[in-house]
Amino acid sequence: MKQCTSTRSCQQVVNTPHCVARLPRASVKPCVKQSTKKHVTCTLGKSSGTIFRSTRHTASSEPSSCTFVCYALETPENFTTPVVPDIEEHDQASTPAPALSRAERRRQDKQRQRTQYLLSACLATFGVSSLAVFAVVHRFSFQSGGNIPYDEILATLALTIGAVVGMEMWARWAHRDLWHDWMWNIPEENRAEWNKPIWGLHESHHMPREGAFEANDVFAITNALPAIGLLAYGYFCPGLLPGCCFGAGLGITIYGMAYMFVHDGLVHRRFPTGPIEEVPYLKRVAMAHKLHHSGKYGGVPWGLFLGPQEVEEAGGLAELDKMLADEEARKALAEQI
Repeated sequence: MKQCTSTRSCQQVVNTPHCVARLPRASVKPCVKQSTKKHVTCTLGKSSGTIFRSTRHTASSEPSSCTFVCYALETPENFTTPVVPDIEEHDQASTPAPALSRAERRRQDKQRQRTQYLLSACLATFGVSSLAVFAVVHRFSFQSGGNIPYDEILATLALTIGAVVGMEMWARWAHRDLWHDWMWNIPEENRAEWNKPIWGLHESHHMPREGAFEANDVFAITNALPAIGLLAYGYFCPGLLPGCCFGAGLGITIYGMAYMFVHDGLVHRRFPTGPIEEVPYLKRVAMAHKLHHSGKYGGVPWGLFLGPQEVEEAGGLAELDKMLADEEARKALAEQI
């Protein structure tokens, strides 16, 4: 007969902290049993109704008779079985949620800013477009008493197209001579908080943006004021001259909406622009404006929709084509990943 090691398995059960800490040593008594089986089962704690089992296979491949020692737990009368908390659940409940990484916070902030600006852009576009359509229909249909004034319609149409082209020329001149040469180029020694609304307006557009909006957005309001005045005068007053003013205001409005979607959406990615991203000429317009932000070729283009022509006149056409090719290659690589 030989001493089996099943005692260690039994002892391991007894020596758990919630057993040894509460059971007096006098209540742990040895018992001896014999077995001729390869599979040994040790039963503990029968006196309290609690049963612990420890199972062991002998190392020998042949059946052998052996003596094994186990412990029978005699629980005192005033002893209650302790409730062991689920350590894993406790750790999960007490463990704080992992903090977001800096890149993840920046991504969420950027997504929130894009959503805010997209909502503002859609509301403004829908509101202005609805008012413009209503004003055109009402002016040339209801106000005329059923007699359609074709001369006023032609004048309005001509001034609408002229205003769209004229706004591109105005944007080119104002961007170069006012926003950069005069407002932004105020010497550092002459800059102060009281005149920051002058030199800080367009500078905010060339600095990292914090939030959904920037100070440069005020130029959209300054361009909208004359458009509102012209539209109001042309709408409430009949005649050829009011019709021309109505067309000019309508052209400024159309240019402003197109500028917002191409400049703010397509170029600077302040909101998604959908299918207009695939228009070839608008791709060149967007890349030409990015060339303006790089500061090359004297800062051209100063306009937006005729920007590629300005870049060509400045000798930067090869640079523009290279930027377009690099952008297309980057998009193709991103689609493969």
